[in-house]
Amino acid sequence: MGSPPGSRRSRRWRWISLFGATALAVTAGGALACPAGATGTNVDFATHCIPPAVAGLPPIDGTTTANISVDNTSPKVGDTVTVTYTVVTPAANNPTALALPADIMTPTGKVTLGGAQTGDVTVTGPKKNDPVPGYGTFPSFSMTGTFTVTSAGAITLSPSDYNIHTSYILELDTPCTVTNPPAPVSETVTATSTTPVNNRAISLDKASGNPGDSVTVSGQNFTPGATVTLAGRSGSSQTADTATATAGSDGSFSAPIVVNDKTTTGIVAYEGSAWSDTAGAGPAAYVVNDTTPVPDGSQKLTTTVKAGTLSMSQAGDSVALSAVDFGQGGASTGALQTVTVKDFRGGPAGWSLTGKVTDFTGPGAKIDAGKLSWTPACATKTGSPSTCAAGSAGTVGGSGATLASTPDSALTGGQFTVDAGLSLDVPAFTPPGSYSGVLTLTLT
Repeated sequence: MGSPPGSRRSRRWRWISLFGATALAVTAGGALACPAGATGTNVDFATHCIPPAVAGLPPIDGTTTANISVDNTSPKVGDTVTVTYTVVTPAANNPTALALPADIMTPTGKVTLGGAQTGDVTVTGPKKNDPVPGYGTFPSFSMTGTFTVTSAGAITLSPSDYNIHTSYILELDTPCTVTNPPAPVSETVTATSTTPVNNRAISLDKASGNPGDSVTVSGQNFTPGATVTLAGRSGSSQTADTATATAGSDGSFSAPIVVNDKTTTGIVAYEGSAWSDTAGAGPAAYVVNDTTPVPDGSQKLTTTVKAGTLSMSQAGDSVALSAVDFGQGGASTGALQTVTVKDFRGGPAGWSLTGKVTDFTGPGAKIDAGKLSWTPACATKTGSPSTCAAGSAGTVGGSGATLASTPDSALTGGQFTVDAGLSLDVPAFTPPGSYSGVLTLTLT
């Protein structure tokens, strides 16, 4: 005797629901190719999946193998990076003889960011999958999303929770979570700052003069062909004494400025309509002599404090970073040789110590300059008029970064000790051998 029609329908609905929940409550796998760009490392992580309640199944615990890929491993702050989260290895096969139709699965998930930038990236996949035969391997699936880079430095990407929505007879969701978050890191991007290092510099042909005297200003590393304004400074304020120059094809210029203001403490040069730290240089110390006549019966007594120079020295010229293992990679660490900065100019100008590094070259391969980051530190000698500020921790790279600096002030100077922890992020399968790069420090 056959079963009543209602009973058959009930069993069929339960059977399809159970099948859909079982098929989607485990990690999918297969051979989906990652999109063009940098492909990360396959990582395994324990996964806890909850089938839809209609299936009547207990939670399913398995292992997901996943891969995170990006379209750009060396972005700049402000860039948008496209992230692809691909499940590449199944944790189980279809446990039933019932086939799963094509194009019923819509995945969504998250990628966890760590390191220099934290948060989650939401990723989604298309409603597209190959049919799964009875007892066959579940298909792999990919989900994509984007994030905007907000911080310079090494940013890690790890696969996180995902959900599979199915549209087959019933609309079902199967959420799968990372059992012990976070999952292992699959990919790392190294972001750099979009702010270029300002290497503009000026010098004067003399450090003092009488009111109305002309002083020649020489500049380097300005924008070729740019109009440069020369101006007197009284402390942090600009005086009425100005002149203009035009930078040559090599970014240099030499031009005079007449200085009348007796309160002048320095001279600056800048591009654009107003002074800015990013497009200017100086102030270079300059003093206007007091030529006031001496009253009858008086004697004018003078002495001179001679201005010195801005200089730096370093404790050594080589650093041996720690070794890493082939197949594992990771942080190769060390410490910058201590740099001593002596600012004995006695004027209003601060200083900036910047650094940039070349690619690390080795036996038939290289490690990108953007993989080197540092954590700067700076100490000020007691009694110094200025206070040293360490640069931000983050990527050094080929474009450069600030190691330490002091601000402009009415009176600057002093002695300073600068250090930094160094870390080179070595890719896991970098060919064995010795790699070296050159870190160049510039004091302006």
